[in-house]
Amino acid sequence: MNLVEMIGVSKSFVDKAALKGVSLSVRRGEILSIIGPSGAGKTTLLRLINLLIYPDEGKIFFEGVDTEGSEQHRRTLRRRMAMVFQHPALFDASVFDNVALGLRIRGFSERAVVEKVDEALRYVGLSGLGRRRAATLSAGEAQRVSLARALVLEPKLLLLDEPTANLDPPNVAAIENVVKRVNSDSKITVVFATHNLLQAKRLSDRVAFLWMGELVEVGETSELFENPKDERTSLYLSGRIIY
Repeated sequence: MNLVEMIGVSKSFVDKAALKGVSLSVRRGEILSIIGPSGAGKTTLLRLINLLIYPDEGKIFFEGVDTEGSEQHRRTLRRRMAMVFQHPALFDASVFDNVALGLRIRGFSERAVVEKVDEALRYVGLSGLGRRRAATLSAGEAQRVSLARALVLEPKLLLLDEPTANLDPPNVAAIENVVKRVNSDSKITVVFATHNLLQAKRLSDRVAFLWMGELVEVGETSELFENPKDERTSLYLSGRIIY
């Protein structure tokens, strides 16, 4: 059974179609990169999977369960996922309290919170920064705190929306290494939206190409990059597509 199944999903905002009849499967344990130009629908796709917004048409299943239903039902399913956005949304508090927030909401003991937060910060290379104010962090450090805040919840699905955009190479490498490690060590499924084609090549088991709200094609990484089946994919990968 696939972890996520999207069947004929469409979503519009005002009069603009963000996604048009998208059907996509996310395999358990894979890293799936979503590529495409700005406005292609990548963020909308992730927000739909994360159950932050509802589709206008179509169905989304998570672990075989229909995600349609009450907000309580969707909240229960959402607790098995975590999402990191392009811009870190940290609270005006310590690094430790930012990472601990989700655990405290879920009722973990303070001893367990301390152990799990310390482990998560070590995992992202920020051990010892727990007492720092989040507002004093660099952009790269802040994004790694956001990643730690997601990973500390031990999600089955990690959704990443351009998490390395505008970061310097060392922080890009650090985040990519964490994503590869957590996928390998913990078998967490990852869906990663990126403009960076080289990043998609480095990280992904499979790649999906979105264009103007349409899922053009999905394939194994090497196959899609070396032998795309759709002319639009070929044009995008070669930099010849105009947008």
